[in-house]
Amino acid sequence: MSKRILIVDDAAFMRMMIKDILSKNGFEVVGEAADGVQAIEKYHELKPDLVTMDITMPEMDGIAALKSIKEKDPSAIVIMCSAMGQQAMVIDAIQAGAKDFIVKPFQADRVIEAIQKAIG
Repeated sequence: MSKRILIVDDAAFMRMMIKDILSKNGFEVVGEAADGVQAIEKYHELKPDLVTMDITMPEMDGIAALKSIKEKDPSAIVIMCSAMGQQAMVIDAIQAGAKDFIVKPFQADRVIEAIQKAIG
């Protein structure tokens, strides 16, 4: 059975890029969200196996959304996505419970490797 994934990024083209990588590798994208508030709603509605979460977004950033999701579901698996030069935020995200992080621009093999490692 394919793993169900929720993609969270404020940039539609980034969501499309990740969706394309995941679909080609046998994952099922069950939903997309453009900010942290939507991410939390969709997470509880869709119950995905894994979430890819952008860090910098309007309304609520990825780290705040991650903390909120982990509060309600400590077993949630979240992989953070960040642009180059956001190392401090990545450390915050890992401390908040993220399993891994992938750097933009995305490299397909790194995305798949991170997801496979996270879901075991």
